[in-house]
Amino acid sequence: MKQIAWILMSVSLLWAGVAAAAPAHPQLIYPSAARDTIVNDYFGTRVPAPYQWMEHLNRPAVKQWVEAENTLTFTYLRKIPERNWIRTRLTKLWNYAKVGVPRQRQGRLFFSKNTGLQNQAVVYEQDSLTAKPRKLIDPNTLSPNGDIALLDYAPSPHGRYLAYALSQGGSDWETLHVRDIATGHDLSDAVHYVKFSGISWTRDDKGFFYSRYPAPPPGKAISDRVRDQAVYYHVVGTPQSADRLIYARPDLPEWIMEASVSEDGRYLFIVLVNGTSANNELYYANLGDPRHPHVGAPIKPLFTKNDAAYQPIGNLGDTVFLQTTRNAPRDRIVSFKLSDPARWRNEVPETRNVIQNALLADRRLVVQYLVDVKSELKLFSSAGRPQGAVPLPGIGSVVGLSGRNTSSALYYGFTSFLYPTTVYRYDLRSGKNAVFFRPRVPFDPSKYVTRQVFYRSKDGTRIPMFLTYKKGLKRSGENPTVLYGYGGFDISITPDFSPSLPVWLELGGVYAVANIRGGGEYGEAWHKAGMLGNKQNVFNDFIWAAKYLIRRKYTSPGRLGIEGYSNGGLLIGAAITQQPQWFGAAYAGAGVMDMLRYQKFSGGALWAPEYGTSDNAKAFRWLIKYSPVQNVKPGVCYPPTILTTADHDDRVVPSHSYKFTAAMQHDQGCANPVLIRVETQTSHNYMPTDKRIAQAADIWAFLAYNLGITRAPARK
Repeated sequence: MKQIAWILMSVSLLWAGVAAAAPAHPQLIYPSAARDTIVNDYFGTRVPAPYQWMEHLNRPAVKQWVEAENTLTFTYLRKIPERNWIRTRLTKLWNYAKVGVPRQRQGRLFFSKNTGLQNQAVVYEQDSLTAKPRKLIDPNTLSPNGDIALLDYAPSPHGRYLAYALSQGGSDWETLHVRDIATGHDLSDAVHYVKFSGISWTRDDKGFFYSRYPAPPPGKAISDRVRDQAVYYHVVGTPQSADRLIYARPDLPEWIMEASVSEDGRYLFIVLVNGTSANNELYYANLGDPRHPHVGAPIKPLFTKNDAAYQPIGNLGDTVFLQTTRNAPRDRIVSFKLSDPARWRNEVPETRNVIQNALLADRRLVVQYLVDVKSELKLFSSAGRPQGAVPLPGIGSVVGLSGRNTSSALYYGFTSFLYPTTVYRYDLRSGKNAVFFRPRVPFDPSKYVTRQVFYRSKDGTRIPMFLTYKKGLKRSGENPTVLYGYGGFDISITPDFSPSLPVWLELGGVYAVANIRGGGEYGEAWHKAGMLGNKQNVFNDFIWAAKYLIRRKYTSPGRLGIEGYSNGGLLIGAAITQQPQWFGAAYAGAGVMDMLRYQKFSGGALWAPEYGTSDNAKAFRWLIKYSPVQNVKPGVCYPPTILTTADHDDRVVPSHSYKFTAAMQHDQGCANPVLIRVETQTSHNYMPTDKRIAQAADIWAFLAYNLGITRAPARK
């Protein structure tokens, strides 16, 4: 969702980007999309829904329309002169090894690695820090085109087994399998109907806890709606029909739950959350002797008011350490005895900076802070005494923390816009910080700079924004610029490297990331200021970021492109329907575009705590004001716009993008193109590398072309 970068390698030439006049567009002939007469009544307000038929994704008419739209889109893209160059350069930039942060089990390391252009990362096991890695699972062998996705894996505590999750086309629906690590062979286990679940082993290596939904009736396909999730325990080598039901809440059918076993194997914690709410309830069970755990131990409540976040981060004996927002909207860490959970000890108090993540490692607290959207790692004793900080290589983001109470090794990744993700190993006892893996990217970041600025939104709120561009940039108002935003679900958008960014920079582009409200950059208050009835703040923050860039002469409306994905796609849809005059081009990926009906499909109902739904009269009144599908107006000149979605996206179903595209094409008041690119055998968060590169190249080609970029050769 938040990425871009690249540099051309050539023997004698370097291509440099030059801004030119935006292209003159011929009037496109769009595929015919029938408009029916459906009108939905919301508390006396009648709302036309001419494209509601597009919600039936398997209808021949929908498939024919999608095929015709793809034909139009690819015909348009093939005519962009820079497209092949962008794709070739992006492929070269993508072709470097990438390694994930290792997980430790009994001194062994488990991690993923992609050599560069593999469609999916391969899972490896390494017996020690200096041992040679051994391949455990190569998902690229499961399907030649990458349509079977490896979504998750979890080694057992003693490293005997590896449980892993596969999905068709990257759908959120998973099937869990078990591999014997010593032999490299799969056992007979196949656990179905799994969605929005973790995998957590008991310490005896005999089984794991997971969350699943009910099996469909015989002869029926699995339901599009997700209801009645429950926690189960699976014993290795047994059929799923023998799995033990651990916890269910039929009184809360649309809540989701995740079970996790403490590192010492003594306790099971169950987090129960209302969809995507930032708050949760917390329960636990005493499993007893970890060598012979009592998996059927009674589930007991700890915190059940759903009034804050309660996230267990570890335990020492019967003392549990908890990261919480109770009376601390920017988070704090407390501890308590399981025998007296009401009596808390404040270990790491709330400060002006947000605690983004924390864990127990080597019997001490490792706390990841977010300081004006930049990471810091600080250390505390288990009694909350400060013990210094982990040195980071610069201003950027910690991505992934991995540690164990039985080891002094702390692994973490670090990245920034101009710093490819590097994995470090920090020894908590000696203080030695060493590189575990450093990528080698064919890109010279020294020619570019990232700086953070702050601007005022419509209501005066101070908003941070990162800008990345070539050193010596002249603020002429003519620089092609792309502005990214998200603004939702308590998600913080921090500095991050992508193989796409150097491409845009080498073309002479400026890349901006606005840390708008709705995210978690400044804690729960920042989140709440951009959710439910406050959602318009998110759009205002983004539009005022555009105005800042224009006012400070980084760019101008015709040179300013915007992009966002998922909730960020909603942001783009709202921005161009509310203030189209500020933007020269737009990209919306898998956006939630019909805010009046999103809750009726797949996991959409889980987002109700964030957005509200049209089933409630009060929420309907704010949703109808910004829902992109309902706010497209005839005769308005919208900027050149490209949308993307995936046929297997069962999180933000494709009909959102279909309806918004059809509405914009019907009502577009000028010749600016409105296109949609629909990918197959991919999903919301999964796309094999070859398709990811192809789609990214098409998006950047569209943005570059419509923001007036041409290429000119220049000698090195």
